[in-house]
Amino acid sequence: MASFLKKYRFFILFFFIFSVVTISAFYSVLKPEKNLPIITPSDVNPELVDSTVQHVALEHTIGKFAFTNQNGQLISDKDYEGKIYVADFFFTTCQSICPKMTNNMAWLQNKIKNNPKVKLVSFSVTPDIDSVPVLKSYAQKKGVIDSKWNLLTGDKKEIYYLARKSFLVVKTGQPSELYDMVHTENFVLVDAQKRIRGFYDGTNLDGPTEPGIKNVQQLWEDIQFLSQEN
Repeated sequence: MASFLKKYRFFILFFFIFSVVTISAFYSVLKPEKNLPIITPSDVNPELVDSTVQHVALEHTIGKFAFTNQNGQLISDKDYEGKIYVADFFFTTCQSICPKMTNNMAWLQNKIKNNPKVKLVSFSVTPDIDSVPVLKSYAQKKGVIDSKWNLLTGDKKEIYYLARKSFLVVKTGQPSELYDMVHTENFVLVDAQKRIRGFYDGTNLDGPTEPGIKNVQQLWEDIQFLSQEN
């Protein structure tokens, strides 16, 4: 037996290495590496995108912004520099989809609270109603952690254009009211390079979804992937 192994040791070694490589290759094919798309305005429903950027198919990033948070502090895009973050658009008096979205954002906050790479931001689409005191009261009711999650209010025109030119998630409202906004249920995942990497149904925590639509649980999984990638 020993002489047999000695005689054919190179063949056995070759066969072993070949087997390992082959099995690894089949495993890679059957279970491809996870990847997230980089989303641009041309990929999105035109109803949600300002006409000036609908044609953009490459190098879309979130633009500059500066608004006031629930504590009266000025928060800008600089506060999210180099961070992975999730954004949404809401208003405090909304009784339809907003309560579910806010509860799911609070669930997500609990998941990312110990991850220094990740933050959250919510922009009010009715900033004239959602003053700093109103946002503060709302934040306290929802358990917002100030260091992780900003609720922002400010100039309605600026929020409108940010929603439609950068985050690509808000429809236009009544033509009679300038810069009126109809927000969607979308949560937007932004990477550390300010690129959009996914849209998610903010009303759906972990339930079944339609093809092409992800829930908040899947958003959490994608955040973990980006955290490891960065």
